[in-house]
Amino acid sequence: MAKFKNKYRIESTRYPKWDYGWNGVYFITICTKNRELYFGNIENGKMNLSEIGKITRQYFLEIPDHFPFVKLGEFAVMPNHIHGIIIIDKTHVETQNFASLPIQPNQPVQPSPPHAINQPSKTKNQFGPQSQNLGSIVRGFKTGVKKFATINNIDFTWQPRFHDHIIRNKSEYNRIEKYIIDNPANWGNDKFHK
Repeated sequence: MAKFKNKYRIESTRYPKWDYGWNGVYFITICTKNRELYFGNIENGKMNLSEIGKITRQYFLEIPDHFPFVKLGEFAVMPNHIHGIIIIDKTHVETQNFASLPIQPNQPVQPSPPHAINQPSKTKNQFGPQSQNLGSIVRGFKTGVKKFATINNIDFTWQPRFHDHIIRNKSEYNRIEKYIIDNPANWGNDKFHK
């Protein structure tokens, strides 16, 4: 474990040679704290959403309203986690400040499914303004759900981090999409199932 300012810190799980503000297709998993079953339950392979589960679903669908460069792929709200495909595509975004988008001249553009994603340059991702990237999208989503729960006195907490995977080609996209669709029916064998 590395130290920062003489204190131990958790290493980032992000791919260090990838800028998560670049156009790309991302598979994310976000868990509840201690994998508590906050979002509802599964009966006969179908998800029955609790109140906070319904809000989680609604807020996930609203991500493109807050981030106009985001498109959503398949997603599923499970009893204690969500899976989703987030597509960042800044090539057709109409914005008053397009120059502020973190797109560099030599980076790959528009790798939306089912196209393969080209490898970017081998520069290490640096910590800087954390906006208009995958982390800011997930953070905004998680904050919205948590705020709703707090205001409405609903017992709910997220796990602090999230898992991501950069989807690189059509076959991988199709495999992950099928996994998400089939997730409720396979709940009994799910690694997140207690």
